[in-house]
Amino acid sequence: MAAKTMQDLLLEEMRDIYHAEKQILKALPKLARKVQSETLSAAFLEHAEQTQGQIERLEQCFEEIDARTRGKPCEAMKGLIEEAQEILEMGMAPEVTDAALIAAAQKVEHYEIASYGTLHAYAQGCGLDRVARLLEETLNEEKETDRRLNTLAINDVNRKALDVSKAA
Repeated sequence: MAAKTMQDLLLEEMRDIYHAEKQILKALPKLARKVQSETLSAAFLEHAEQTQGQIERLEQCFEEIDARTRGKPCEAMKGLIEEAQEILEMGMAPEVTDAALIAAAQKVEHYEIASYGTLHAYAQGCGLDRVARLLEETLNEEKETDRRLNTLAINDVNRKALDVSKAA
């Protein structure tokens, strides 16, 4: 469907991120099983739970604008998840793989932050206050996840990856 109005554009972008979130929900538990860092594994699993809530919040947004809940293929997220899979196949030391997977996860977070920031602005512009609040809640969660991943990388995972690299 071609977007004709801002609300149409909002709906199209919601469908994109809805599909993206479904892909993320499927990928996170797989990544959690592949990492060496227990802290990183726990962070991935916790974000999977959070992602389920974000999907439910998007479903509420669809209801608010009286639109059918469905996604449209999100090729960007497909590509980001494929990049994470490629990292797993590179044969790096487990500690280095963990560092690379944090970077891959942050790319996903940045895509989500950009998407939810845009959606929030569109919803506000359309006067859809409840939808805007729901989207803002998710936006804030995505920003916090990015901050947590960054802290985990700097304070733990990257240090271990550097130590392994120096020893090699």
